[in-house]
Amino acid sequence: MLKGALFFSALAALAPIALAQKPLYAQCGGTGYSGDTTCVAGAVCTVVNQFYSQCLPGTVVPIPPVTPTPTQSVPVVIPTPTVPANPGLPPTPESGNPFQGYDLYLSPYYAEEVVAAAAQISDPTLKAKALKVKDIPTYIWFDVVRKTPDLGKYLADASNIQRATGRKQLVQIVVYDLPDRDCAAAASNGEFHLNDGGMAKYKNYVDLLVAEVRRYPDVRVVAVVEPDSLANLVTNMNVTKCRGAEAAYKEGVVYALRQLSSVGVYSYIDAGHAGWLGWKDNLAPSGRLFSQIYKDAGSSGFIRGIATNVANYNSLSTNNRDPITKDNDNWDEVRYINALSPLLRQNGWNAQFIVDQGRSGVQNIRQEWGNWCNVRGAGFGMRPTLSTPLSAIDAIVWVKPGGEADGTSDTSAVRYDTHCGKSDAHKPAPEAGTWFQEYFVALVQNANPPL
Repeated sequence: MLKGALFFSALAALAPIALAQKPLYAQCGGTGYSGDTTCVAGAVCTVVNQFYSQCLPGTVVPIPPVTPTPTQSVPVVIPTPTVPANPGLPPTPESGNPFQGYDLYLSPYYAEEVVAAAAQISDPTLKAKALKVKDIPTYIWFDVVRKTPDLGKYLADASNIQRATGRKQLVQIVVYDLPDRDCAAAASNGEFHLNDGGMAKYKNYVDLLVAEVRRYPDVRVVAVVEPDSLANLVTNMNVTKCRGAEAAYKEGVVYALRQLSSVGVYSYIDAGHAGWLGWKDNLAPSGRLFSQIYKDAGSSGFIRGIATNVANYNSLSTNNRDPITKDNDNWDEVRYINALSPLLRQNGWNAQFIVDQGRSGVQNIRQEWGNWCNVRGAGFGMRPTLSTPLSAIDAIVWVKPGGEADGTSDTSAVRYDTHCGKSDAHKPAPEAGTWFQEYFVALVQNANPPL
C-alpha cells in the first residue's frame, strides 16, 4: 500500500485530442491507458508514475510526455548527495519525548491538495470542514528518489518559520523506498529492485535525505522508517519475494537508521498494527526482530521506538471490539503496544511508540481485519496530540495523508491489488498515492471527532 504524497515535478502537457476533457483528479495517462489525455481548465495531466497520470490543479508546463510500453521501464535518475564541507560534531540525542516543545510543521503539498479538493465541494458547511484538514500536521512521504530534494525545501521553510516566530519546528517524514518494497502487496511496489542494483540505489536515496537534513541542523526531524517492511519478515516468509528480500530489508533498514541517527533524526521503525503482529504467535518473533534491528543499527538514542497502525484503521483503545478481531486478545493499538513493549525490553530495547490515527475515526467497517485498501466508511480520526493513554506512547500522529489513495480498483491495472477490489473497499479508486476526491470527502463527512 503506497502511502506517499504526489511529487512536485514531471508535469506533462499532452496534445489535445477530440474527446471529452477529463475532470480534476481523473486519470489522463499511463502505461496501457487509452482514454483522453487532456484535462479541464485549471488542471494539468501530471505524471505520477509510469502507470498513472492524473489531472491535478496547476499550470501547464511544456515538458514532452513519456509514454512507455508495457515492456519498457522508466529509468530512475539517481542524484548524488552533497555534503557540507564542515558537518560539525555529531548530534547528541535527548532522553525525553522528541515531540515535546516543538510545533509540527504543516506539509505545504498536502495543504495544496486539501485546498484544491475543498474547492470542488459545493456544500459550504462541508467545504469549511474540509479546509480545516490543511491545518492538521501529517507526515511527508519520500517514496521515490526524485522527491529527496524537496526535503531541503521543507526544512528551509521550517527554518524560516522558526526564525520568524521563535517557535521550534519539527518536520515529520516517512522513509519508504526499499528495494523490492512491499514484497507481499501489488499496489505499492517501489522503484528499486534487487536484481538491478537496488541496495546501492537505496543507500544513495538515504544519503540524499541525510544530506538535506545536515544542511538544517536547527530543525528537528522525526522519521517513520519503511512501513510494511519488517512486519512482512514475521508473517509473509511463505511469499517468494519476501524470502528473497529478507536480508536486503534488514540491511537497508539498519543503514537508514544509522545514517539518520548521524544527523540527529529521531526514528520510529514501522511495526504493522494489532491485526498484523498483535496475534499471540507473532509477538515473540516481532520482539526479537525489532530489538535486533535496533542493536544492529547501533542502539542509538535517536532510534526512539516503534510506529504502529500506519495508514491503517484500527482504534487506539476501545472496549467495544470489532467482530473481525475475535480470537485476538490485542484488538486495538493500546493492547498491541502493551503486549509488544515488554518483549522488546526483554530483548534489550526500551522502545517508545507513536500511533497513526489519521483514518481511524470509524470502527466496525471492515469485513476482514486484513483489509487495508480505501476502506469504505472510514473517517478522519483523533487529531495529533501528545496527550496519550500510555506513557510508552510519545504521540498520536497522522502518518497517512488522508485523501491519497491506497491503490486502484481497476482490475486491468499493472499494480492492481485484490484488496482494492474487496466489497468493503471504496470504488472506483485511482492508483496508489494519487488524489481520491470521493474518499477525501467521505473522510471529512465521517470524521470522529467531527471537524
